[in-house]
Amino acid sequence: MGKKRKHTEIIEPTKKDDSVTEERPKRTLLGWKDKIEIKETEAPGVFRNKEKVLVTCSRRINFRYRHLMLNVVSLLPHCKKDNKVEAKSSKGATLNELVELKSCSSCLFFECRKHKDLYLWMAKSPNGPSVKFLVNAVHTMEELKLTGNHLKASRPLLTFSSNFGKDAHWKLIKEMIIQIFGTPKEHRKSKPYHDHVFVFSIVDDHIWFRNYQITVPHNESDKVARGGLDKMTLVEVGPRFCLNPIKIFGGSFGGPTLYENPFYVSPNQVRKVLSFLLHFERKSLCSICIVDKIVLKTLMDSLGTSRMSLDMLGYVVGTIFCYFY
Repeated sequence: MGKKRKHTEIIEPTKKDDSVTEERPKRTLLGWKDKIEIKETEAPGVFRNKEKVLVTCSRRINFRYRHLMLNVVSLLPHCKKDNKVEAKSSKGATLNELVELKSCSSCLFFECRKHKDLYLWMAKSPNGPSVKFLVNAVHTMEELKLTGNHLKASRPLLTFSSNFGKDAHWKLIKEMIIQIFGTPKEHRKSKPYHDHVFVFSIVDDHIWFRNYQITVPHNESDKVARGGLDKMTLVEVGPRFCLNPIKIFGGSFGGPTLYENPFYVSPNQVRKVLSFLLHFERKSLCSICIVDKIVLKTLMDSLGTSRMSLDMLGYVVGTIFCYFY
């Protein structure tokens, strides 16, 4: 008899779970590439400064102040310039909305009044705080024509005088200046090196701003050794302006008043006093002609200045009358 055949075992196919789908391999130019799972180590979060500043101005601004605003825009590569805003009572809500639409976190608002007075609002949006300054002693780059010239969009060094550490309001203003005027590291529009310095100094409760270029002698090597700061020089670039703080508010463009400058005098008040003095100076000149010569003679006798002419004494009486009327 022949050999007995082996019975073949029938293996039932396993049913695939339709809920779980296998990922297709990634196709490349060299063929199909299987996915290799790599366990990424969880790195600690690194802080990245994403500061953006909105720079705008009010309508009917003077050409000189507009040029100052353009100079500030050229110094801040991380800023965004916007159209003019109407300086009304509701400007705070309008500016906060613009800052949100432009994806910014700070705002510099140049407000011009009566085509003469310039006010600068420095605000952190949307929660504040905000500072209102009166801008004096404005000199733009075009006016100064200085020899300094640094590269555009390079990062500045910020230096402050020692007065900023005395009072609480100066510390707050210093921190706001650092956040607004300091260009963030690795910003896409900035160059990754420093070649100029922003100087903020407090003199007579006013903040004076200067911009200097850091220069190295050409006859030396390009790379200065560590500790060789004596070989570097500073050349002023511009612009120049002076900030007189008026008020510090708790919110953005408003809110509770945190600080008020007790020595602040508004420009309207200064003009009023000047016009008052000019008015009485004209009145005193007219009073010289009205004063009787007999009265002047009695004054001469009482003062013992008989050699003084009547005209000279009349001028003296007129000037005294001007200030003590």
